[in-house]
Amino acid sequence: MDPVVGPVPLPFPMAHGTTTLAFMFQGGVLAAADTRSSCSGLVACPASQKILPIHSHLVGTTSGTSADCALWKRILSRELRLYQLRYGRRLSTRGAAKLLSHMLHPFKGTELCVAATLCGFSGPSLFYVCSDGTRLEGSLFSVGSGSPYAYSILDQGVRWGLTVEEATSIAREAVYRATHRDAYSGNFVDVYHVTSKGWTRRTREDLKEEYYREKEKRRLERETRGTALSG
Repeated sequence: MDPVVGPVPLPFPMAHGTTTLAFMFQGGVLAAADTRSSCSGLVACPASQKILPIHSHLVGTTSGTSADCALWKRILSRELRLYQLRYGRRLSTRGAAKLLSHMLHPFKGTELCVAATLCGFSGPSLFYVCSDGTRLEGSLFSVGSGSPYAYSILDQGVRWGLTVEEATSIAREAVYRATHRDAYSGNFVDVYHVTSKGWTRRTREDLKEEYYREKEKRRLERETRGTALSG
């Protein structure tokens, strides 16, 4: 009888983290993420892409093992393209989330690590899907080691009536606050905006620019208080 071979132990702990977020507002769906990929205590890549386009009206934020996320993004893209060719229409975001959840569920309890937020427009739609098969619908999600810090900004700032510029500013600030406290997040911020016309990607921005904006804002606030007191 052949011996049962278990999983091969890793040579070192694969600790990793990230900050990704997405929310709905009157202008569509906005997704944002940092770009630092880490492995144990090392920065493996400072400029990785954590928001992956799936088709013209659907993007996914990814958290977990980079290779697993990239593989399952390609698998989902393939299945959605085949669906479109067979039926002449795109599968809804709800359907895409259900499909991904069903494909991932058999791997529950394995080393597979995928946590994706699907941001689509078949009407603004937002779904969180995890590698254990979990599927949640919501209007705001933040995933990753920096998410508690991001939620502190999102919970007080996100509302339905935001303009695109206001939503983008809140998303950038949420990622910046998370990277300030979470060592596994950092470097740059990517922002994607999904509307009925498809997704658009804003220019990648170095997070130190957000730091300088915050510093200038505080300086102006101090000057304003000083003027008010002296007056």
